[in-house]
Amino acid sequence: MIDNLLVTENDLLKNKLKQVFGYNQFRGNQEVIIRNILDDKNTFVIMPTGAGKSLCYQLPSLINDGLAIVISPLIALMKNQVDQMNALGINAQFLNSTLTKTEMNKVKRESLAGEIKLLYVAPESLTKEENVDFLKQVNISFVAVDEAHCISEWGHDFRPEYRRIKEIIGQLGNLPIIALTATATPKVQTDIQKNLNMEEAHVFKSSFNRTNLFYEVRQKKHAKKQLIQFMREHKGKSGVIYCLSRKKVEEIAELLKVNGFNAAPYHAGLDPAIREKNQDDFLNEDMDIIVATIAFGMGIDKPDVRFVVHYDVPKSLEGYYQETGRAGRDGLEGNCLMFYSHNDINKLEKFNKDKPVQERENSRVLLQEMSYYAESPVCRRKQLLHYFGEEYTVDNCQGCDNCLHPKEQFEGQELLKTVIESALQTKERFGLNHLVHVIRGIKNEYVNSYRHYELAVYGTGMDQSEDLWKSAIRQALIHEFLSKDIDNIGVLKVSEKGRNFLKDPYPVMLAKDHEYDSTSEEEEDSERIPASTKAYDEKLYGMLKSLRKKIAHQKDIPPYVIFQDPSLEEMATTYPTTTEELAQINGVGQGKVQKFGRDFIQLITNYVDEHDIVPASEVVVKSSVNKSKMKIFIIQQIDRKVDLDEIAETKSISFESLLNEIEHIIYSGTKLNLDYYIDEVLDGEKQDDLYDYFLNAETDSISQALEDEANADYSEEDIRLMRIKFMSEYAN
Repeated sequence: MIDNLLVTENDLLKNKLKQVFGYNQFRGNQEVIIRNILDDKNTFVIMPTGAGKSLCYQLPSLINDGLAIVISPLIALMKNQVDQMNALGINAQFLNSTLTKTEMNKVKRESLAGEIKLLYVAPESLTKEENVDFLKQVNISFVAVDEAHCISEWGHDFRPEYRRIKEIIGQLGNLPIIALTATATPKVQTDIQKNLNMEEAHVFKSSFNRTNLFYEVRQKKHAKKQLIQFMREHKGKSGVIYCLSRKKVEEIAELLKVNGFNAAPYHAGLDPAIREKNQDDFLNEDMDIIVATIAFGMGIDKPDVRFVVHYDVPKSLEGYYQETGRAGRDGLEGNCLMFYSHNDINKLEKFNKDKPVQERENSRVLLQEMSYYAESPVCRRKQLLHYFGEEYTVDNCQGCDNCLHPKEQFEGQELLKTVIESALQTKERFGLNHLVHVIRGIKNEYVNSYRHYELAVYGTGMDQSEDLWKSAIRQALIHEFLSKDIDNIGVLKVSEKGRNFLKDPYPVMLAKDHEYDSTSEEEEDSERIPASTKAYDEKLYGMLKSLRKKIAHQKDIPPYVIFQDPSLEEMATTYPTTTEELAQINGVGQGKVQKFGRDFIQLITNYVDEHDIVPASEVVVKSSVNKSKMKIFIIQQIDRKVDLDEIAETKSISFESLLNEIEHIIYSGTKLNLDYYIDEVLDGEKQDDLYDYFLNAETDSISQALEDEANADYSEEDIRLMRIKFMSEYAN
């Protein structure tokens, strides 16, 4: 009889899996987790992003009587999962701040009527008294706590509201709980179980190894250029770019758009309708790239995200791991690129200065781990898995930059012996920084108060740098000679392997850390190649000048009308071989590309082929400075023949600034007709004189025009207006 019941239950699970979700078999621990929930047992699931956590509570909710509550911190993820369940014919709804009063009442009515199987609730909504009273009347089967790491102050996205979950659930009855997270260190795991009062829960832990992801860290120098290069290599693919602030999200989204990529911003400050549209466009493949804030997160279950870029450094390794986990959820390739700079770490530390002391210290340790990960030469995958308490024994993962391009190694036996001795002699009660101070013989408050200057190991490593000793300690952790104390964050203990190593030492190869210099924001954002440098290919530059001169003779115009010298220098630096790439050059634009570009592209293409040069995708990117609205406004007003003084006044800018804007427009290849204004301020004879001057001049320099005696009667403004007229008619 019991055997028959088991067969029936097996059939039911498999049938539901196939009929509703379309899968023939369960993945990993899914089936045993689901059975545990169906047996009304508390369940703790630690499973990496993309491994199928959601199914672990979605499927049992269909089998159990009543309604399953899913507590989730991400509005985006709620909507996404509700849409997916509704598409499968399952009535799932959410209860959060985005609903109107009418919509909220409808959800409550359907819940009380037993029509809803899954109800997603934000933690803020769960704690409202009116919602607690409502849920007390509902037949609830179990509670799922998604993103459970939010409970722990050591989790990367701590949410105080999560601390009240157990209290609220207690008011609803004696309900079984399933807690799920993709990123839990041993410390966070302990916190979750303790705070949900489920220490006795059955724990199901899957491997954190995402074999299809490639991890890479690059120094954040000329990051916009590097980003555009990376995007060109992944053109047309779906991806997420994380930034630290809303302002940076908007800036990078605009940068991508003006450089020809299908991108949109996504952050909490956007109008909800716009945010929802951008999310839907991304899910529906109408949008390739979403640029999002790290803090707000992108709880989107999209299987074919091919890359995740961290333009700014994340606040913790947990956050980094979860966000990179958005890539390759379908098991296919996923590229994870992080730009790293000390400057980002310093910014994040400044953000923490107003937090309570303990919270500030927690954040500092998490940032320290982030720096270690970026700067370490050890396999990225090995570091990540070690951080989450999993051992990775493969020597070369072939899936990270450190393994594909290993750093120089050196014999580290003596360093490791000193590191282990320092931990033992200080009674295994201190962290990395203190051990380094003891080893290097640096006296400070702690060294003095504990009299550690009397230890045998004190000062034995003063000849080596602080960075070398920090690296040796971190690598001692990776090699498992040291271990982290779960109960005392930051404290390092000596493992049994470390004690055995001291008794019987053997050679161990260590690697040199990456060296990242301190880059200022100004240097990072300096995307233009200075015209005065000689970084360009001088041979190609000479050929481009000769071609320009030849075309100028043919068209009977001065060479500078075609392309100016800085534009030629840029061409000789970046080797543009398509009309799109040529249009990226400063001072060019589509108008000039169409008029003069063909011969220049042909010359550069032949030169590149002949000299076996890889054309640089790392081009000077188009500026994303928000001038497009101003440009459009000026063009429209000039087309309507509005007085220039009036245009300047409308935009609250000086007349000189307006001329600057107009010059930018015409030098980028757009033709403007200012005759209606010039005819009012200059008679025909004066216009002819200045026109002839520019037609015969070797340069369009205003200062040289003012120095010419023939122009003595003309103001700078007159000359600039006529240069605009001349360039617009001849160059465009």
